[in-house]
Amino acid sequence: MKRYFAGCLLFLIPVTLLAQDILVQGLFRDMVIVRIDGTRRKLSIGETSPEGVKLISSTSEKAILEVDGKQGTFTLGGEVQASFGTPDKAKAMIQSKHGMYSVSGFINRRPIDFLVDTGATWIALNENHAYQLGINFRYVGTPGWVSTASGRAKVYKIKLDNVRIGDIVLTNVEAAVLEGNSPEIALLGMSFLNRVSMTHKGNLLVLEK
Repeated sequence: MKRYFAGCLLFLIPVTLLAQDILVQGLFRDMVIVRIDGTRRKLSIGETSPEGVKLISSTSEKAILEVDGKQGTFTLGGEVQASFGTPDKAKAMIQSKHGMYSVSGFINRRPIDFLVDTGATWIALNENHAYQLGINFRYVGTPGWVSTASGRAKVYKIKLDNVRIGDIVLTNVEAAVLEGNSPEIALLGMSFLNRVSMTHKGNLLVLEK
């Protein structure tokens, strides 16, 4: 399994009709936590973010956000309904910088940053990623060993309930949790990528379900 180090910042390009890439990370009564173009914001009723996203209403189940005078209903994980519309096919468009692709996504509805790695057999997480995602990998995982750039490492093979990248949501995705701090960034490996089509368009990597 290859190990990559990314010192650059790359961006997920929205493919819906939104002016920004908006992902809902927390829903509360009269308050919402959203990630807008990669920046996490906490909005109260009537509050508008610096990016121009306004919270109209919010419950523990959904939020109504307004962008450019148009309102849409969001659920946890950022699914878009109503006036914003959705693409005909689920897609994610990822921009390259220095030949590498990085994207924000969700595992089991919790946010995480990925580095796209076609050399990784599975989605690869380090143990801290797993703890932050609430995954008890030593209990639910199957132990084994893998070879990394730093040598052999103990690994636990698990299945993720769901993984979301852009508009693409896949269920029962194989993953591996490595003991220690490697990989530093979660790797989006072939257990996800094999289930979507990948197309390069200039400096964009287009994933389509």
